[in-house]
Amino acid sequence: PGIYVCAKCGHELFSSRAKYEHSSPWPAFTETLREDSVAKRKERPGALKVTCGKCGNGLGHEFLNDGPKQGQSRF
Repeated sequence: PGIYVCAKCGHELFSSRAKYEHSSPWPAFTETLREDSVAKRKERPGALKVTCGKCGNGLGHEFLNDGPKQGQSRF
C-alpha cells in the first residue's frame, strides 16, 4: 500500500489503490495519481508512450481500452 514514485527523481506517479492484477509481469494501474504525474505521447494506435511528468524518465506505455473495465486504460 502507498504511492509509487519515479525511480529517477521521486515524483509521485500512481497510488496502490489504482493497482490491479494483470497478466503482464509489470505492475498495472488504471490511473495516475495526478494529471501532471506523467507525460504522454502517441506511439502507435492503442498505445501511448509514458514518461515521468517531472524528469522525463521512461515509464512504459498506457494501453488504451485494456484496463479491468470496459473503456479503462492500463498503465
